[in-house]
Amino acid sequence: MPGNENTNTEEIAIKKVTPENFEKFIELIEKLPEYEKLTPPDDDAKKRLREDAFSENPRYEAYLGFMNGNPVGYITIYYTYSTFLAKPTLYLEDIFVLEECRKQGLGKALFEFCRNIARTKGCGRLDWTVLTWNEPSIRFYEKQGGNRQDWYLYRLEGDAI
Repeated sequence: MPGNENTNTEEIAIKKVTPENFEKFIELIEKLPEYEKLTPPDDDAKKRLREDAFSENPRYEAYLGFMNGNPVGYITIYYTYSTFLAKPTLYLEDIFVLEECRKQGLGKALFEFCRNIARTKGCGRLDWTVLTWNEPSIRFYEKQGGNRQDWYLYRLEGDAI
């Protein structure tokens, strides 16, 4: 099945998150909020992450990025749908590489991995968001061919839903 295969070079590998490596995935998830100045997932959220990844109908897919056998990055993806294109859209929720491992090709490999899944699944789009202050990520995405859209992101949370 597309997206389940590993991508290997001499130092980089990408592997699907499994129950066996899930704790490594959580450890990396806890590093992203440090970088983005957000609150990390609490114990209940971690439990839901596990349930939602490995349920009969998973709500998302996650992949670990390895360098020299060590998990140092990850991506999470899920699908939305474009009524205008009448095709699925692959949504890249998170892409993260530990700071000390950046600029060594893993981020690009993870992004290309997403791009390949989108092609294989017949997606009409690959979408993601980036924080406006995150200039390193903005430069990275633009180098990958990403185009900033003229849309505003809105959100309802908690009791407002």
